[in-house]
Amino acid sequence: MTANVGNIDRIIRILVGIALIAWALMGGPVWAWIGVLPLATGLFRFCPAYRLLGINSCGLKK
Repeated sequence: MTANVGNIDRIIRILVGIALIAWALMGGPVWAWIGVLPLATGLFRFCPAYRLLGINSCGLKK
């Protein structure tokens, strides 16, 4: 897996993921567990949707 998520994008994904998971744990709606996806893509620096769409916010050259 080649990294395709840049630093700013990564930080935003991690923060949003943590916020959604915390909301779900505090009695929020079940759909808030979707926060696992942005958290995982931020931690692994890889987004499958970005690969399909040809997007790369990483800035690293191949």
